[in-house]
Amino acid sequence: MLVRSEIPPGTEAPLSHEVTGRRFRKLTAFPGRQFDRIVGFASMTGCLAVVSAIPVFNLLSLGFLLEASSRVAASGKLRDGFIGLDHFARLGKILLGFWFWFLPVRLVHSFWRDAELIQPGSEEANGLRIFLAFLIVVITLHLLAAILRGGKLRYFLIPAPFQWIRWLSGRQSFPWPKGTLLLLPRIAKRLFQLGKLGFFGFLGAAVWLAIPLGIPFLSSGATEQRIAVLGSFLGALILGGTVLLLPFLQTRYAMTRRFRDFFAISEARALFKRAPLAFWLALSVTLLFALPLYLLKIELTPNEVAWLPNIIFVLFIFPARLLLGWALSRAEKAETARRWLPRWIAGIAAVPVVAAYVFFVWLSQYVSWHGTYSLLEQHAFLVPAPLFGL
Repeated sequence: MLVRSEIPPGTEAPLSHEVTGRRFRKLTAFPGRQFDRIVGFASMTGCLAVVSAIPVFNLLSLGFLLEASSRVAASGKLRDGFIGLDHFARLGKILLGFWFWFLPVRLVHSFWRDAELIQPGSEEANGLRIFLAFLIVVITLHLLAAILRGGKLRYFLIPAPFQWIRWLSGRQSFPWPKGTLLLLPRIAKRLFQLGKLGFFGFLGAAVWLAIPLGIPFLSSGATEQRIAVLGSFLGALILGGTVLLLPFLQTRYAMTRRFRDFFAISEARALFKRAPLAFWLALSVTLLFALPLYLLKIELTPNEVAWLPNIIFVLFIFPARLLLGWALSRAEKAETARRWLPRWIAGIAAVPVVAAYVFFVWLSQYVSWHGTYSLLEQHAFLVPAPLFGL
């Protein structure tokens, strides 16, 4: 016979209220977390696009993408590839706050310019100029205070004018985060590591692509048409064999940081046998997602807005990098090779994908603004931006 345990009176209600409160807080915090993720991803994409448009610094973007794929390869979880999303979300909200308060400054500035055009030196124009200067000072102090308070979006939207009074009067100290100055060497070290990873990742891919791209590039200037056609055909065949292995060799190097892994062909083939369908999916996405990027090279992009097309580059290349890490993770976790049927299916299915990629690379020298030099712009393996459109 079951005996019902006695519960002291007055304890059920507080427990139920506590559980309900926790659920309510989780429910209300869910939209905020999703908003932070969206802002963080948008900020990350924008930062990578801007960095990709700067020569030499674009190696940081390649290093970031390789680091993302290596983390996914180590854990097998795609979400681990979204590096520093919280920090990017904080940066994005700061930029949103700046943009929001820049609107009234632009509005008053336009009024002042109109007043100056109608009657230069009038009382209305002088008054607007003084008000504009006052507004710039007040908004600058508000933005600085919002950053010091933590940089959350609500701090930018809701002014705290008495905060500066408490800080300046000494009643409250400036809320500098502890160890702020110690973060600078750490950030510099992290950027150096990403740049180093991007440099050697670029170098290893360039070594592999030197022959298949160098042959058609050099033969294109031949006077005899037969030599140009033969060089183009031979380069296409070698390029097709190269792109079958290069994405996974580059991702493998990002995991181990050993440059010799760029040439571990037998190990890459062994990993393919363990997860052939995953390798085919990652290879297909990597190569096919690179094809639309060649359309952006038909017209020359001005240097002032070179980062705008790079947003498309990053949006297409980033998921491909994550899938490469995911495929490598599945292969690393598999203990034995798959049967011959999935290996043959994956191998045969990769042929049309590789052929389409090689064809578009060959066609790019005739439709791209940069002509034959576009052969060197391999977005799937090198920096995620056109080298000659900077």
